[in-house]
Amino acid sequence: MSNVERIREALLGPPSRDYFEQRAFAGWKPVAIIWEREIDQPGQAPPRSEEIPYGLQVAADCASLVENAAEKEVILKVMDGIVQDKRISGIAAGLNSEGYRTRSGSPWSPRDVFELLPRLIEVGPRVFPTSEWAERRQHLFAAV
Repeated sequence: MSNVERIREALLGPPSRDYFEQRAFAGWKPVAIIWEREIDQPGQAPPRSEEIPYGLQVAADCASLVENAAEKEVILKVMDGIVQDKRISGIAAGLNSEGYRTRSGSPWSPRDVFELLPRLIEVGPRVFPTSEWAERRQHLFAAV
């Protein structure tokens, strides 16, 4: 496998034809272009982008959110760890040892688990009454 070198350049104005020819002559090829423009519409804010809550994903219809099974499993594992009175660092280590990764693909850190706590509070009422949680709870208390 060959190595790939990439650079990112900020432009102060429109690039000239010579710019592209010089880059191509040096062996570079364009792989992405990012366009930007200013919006002159007073009183109308640009659409804002929000992070999708952990445990959910965009549905096939692109208009709603549905459960993400893998992320839900992580949420349940974190809840299990909290019920077992484990340290946050221990919960993160457990997730990593079982092969779970964050959305960005990195190993779980105590900070990542800590930042997930508000989401646990939010989804808790929907998870606790389910039969799945009742089975987990019996298993957890039997292990203690």
